[in-house]
Amino acid sequence: MSITVIFFLGLIVALIGVVPPGLLNMTAARISLKEGASRGIMFSTGVCIIVFIQTYVAAIFARYLSNHSDIVAILQRVAFVIFVLITVYFLLLASKESQLKKEKEIKSKHGRLLHGMLLSVLNVFPIPYQAYMTITLVSLGWMNFEKLSIVTYVTGAATGTFVMLYFYIFFFDKIKDRKFTSQKSMNLSIGIITGLVALVTLINILRDF
Repeated sequence: MSITVIFFLGLIVALIGVVPPGLLNMTAARISLKEGASRGIMFSTGVCIIVFIQTYVAAIFARYLSNHSDIVAILQRVAFVIFVLITVYFLLLASKESQLKKEKEIKSKHGRLLHGMLLSVLNVFPIPYQAYMTITLVSLGWMNFEKLSIVTYVTGAATGTFVMLYFYIFFFDKIKDRKFTSQKSMNLSIGIITGLVALVTLINILRDF
């Protein structure tokens, strides 16, 4: 598989993982609104440094799991249930726009870089998520566990994370000013995306029977 394709696979998978409003993207948006876009970008850069490391660890973990098909089968079923629940939540039960918690203001750009790294370290979701997605992509023959393939995928994942944080930084004002329409559209989009991921997961499970 072309490294360009693998790069964009990593980017798309990361976009799916970061698109739901959460601590990292909403914090990036808040910092940008309060302190300017440059500080929001520094925060996002710190996040992506850790995401790069987390995704690499996840890929190595996935390579280990690929030799234990029984564990992979269990993870596939658990992941399918999780993606279905997320899909149902965003399509039917998504609540009003969450409120951002106040936090102590950090003035330094370097402080924002470290702040992004710290919050990203605390967010361990990318490791199991990326491990599962890596196993899925390898099983579909879209990538492999060679070093170049892994590094390309990891770079794409870090880039995808930055792209989504960048989106939140520069478009959060519009989302905030049109709460009903924007939130409803976002919930629908997220539900469709996670639904497609759940469908791919189900197809992958059925292939093993």
